[in-house]
Amino acid sequence: MGDRLAEFERFREELNRRILEAGNLEINRFFALDRAVYESGALPARTKELLGLVASLVLRCDDCVTYHIVRCHDEGVSDAEFFEAFGVALLVGGSITIPHLRRAVATLGEVRARAGRETPAKETAP
Repeated sequence: MGDRLAEFERFREELNRRILEAGNLEINRFFALDRAVYESGALPARTKELLGLVASLVLRCDDCVTYHIVRCHDEGVSDAEFFEAFGVALLVGGSITIPHLRRAVATLGEVRARAGRETPAKETAP
């Protein structure tokens, strides 16, 4: 499974590079806005990434979910925080989000395993 995560990251980086090198002003501006929105401001980056994760689950975008799980992990989000965010997404998105929630939990396991620790069954928030 770890190969899936590496392939996702490789594909994303390569295609983003190709898209940006095309030089389309509107696309480049949108990508720049996307980067800027997730930087710390009144809300810290970790909160913004959690918001992006919830929105991505509700919108059922597995690529976006994977990206935000990796970013949340990088921002130090605990498993308890992940699962509370998953709960919000499930409530807002309804049962149709369950398959995406399953894939999100599998992706979280891959990210944690790659970082050298498995996802614990329970963890308290700091």
